[in-house]
Amino acid sequence: MLGTDFRTGSPNWIDLGSPDTDVAAAFYGAVLGWTFVSAGPEAGGYGFWQVDGKTVAALGPLTEEGARSAWMVHFATPDARATAEAVRSGGGQVRMEPMDVMGEGWLAQFTDPQGAQFASWQPGRTPGLGLASVENTLVWVELHVPDPLAALAFYHGVFGWRHQEMSGPGMTYRVLSTAEGDQQQTSFGGVAEQGGVAEPGGEGDGGGGSARVPRWVPYFNVADVDATVAAVEGNGGAVTMPAVDVPGVGRIAWAADPAGAEFALLKPDPRM
Repeated sequence: MLGTDFRTGSPNWIDLGSPDTDVAAAFYGAVLGWTFVSAGPEAGGYGFWQVDGKTVAALGPLTEEGARSAWMVHFATPDARATAEAVRSGGGQVRMEPMDVMGEGWLAQFTDPQGAQFASWQPGRTPGLGLASVENTLVWVELHVPDPLAALAFYHGVFGWRHQEMSGPGMTYRVLSTAEGDQQQTSFGGVAEQGGVAEPGGEGDGGGGSARVPRWVPYFNVADVDATVAAVEGNGGAVTMPAVDVPGVGRIAWAADPAGAEFALLKPDPRM
């Protein structure tokens, strides 16, 4: 599971681009108990969600023309410029060149060759999230793409990730780990085939038509998936995959916030 001892390639930041940040702040506050703290007038509406005074995610307005509301997963890098070159070399797109964020770190944004968007964060004063894997925080990230093997090759070239295959009914799931450290202990996410049985909607277009969009999906650790699903529906969100028990993993559901940004909920199996 995720921690805050970030290595190269670890998810170390996550933020939401929303067309209405007030609505988003209220929704996630009601669903996950987060408190929103503005980064100040110079931050252009950007701010931080916190649990017990520690940052667990961030929120800002959409900045790209035609962008849809979505969660953006950031991965740790010691050199944002080198990461941008690796993305280009691997056939990806650099949507935003590395930039210094007021001394807090260097940010760059990318699109992988299959269309999934992601970012990198080179720590400055801010190393990354203050909490992970505990209740109501980020616990896992998952990539859904048409060609998982091509994705694995691309991200290995960018971050050096390792992977292990796990077989299930009608699918193969690839568990991702950082390049360094014990492979199991440094696992942080997975890759699933888009449209497969592990994805909301299966072969259909579950998730309101979003199942065919290559993307990274964040999973948040919750104490009670069913109660959280009820809170999603009660606060203007939608359930895109009802709660289900996955042996050896835990209880999982998928949801979308009022603007359509998709995320997942997980109560981990205590044996994990």
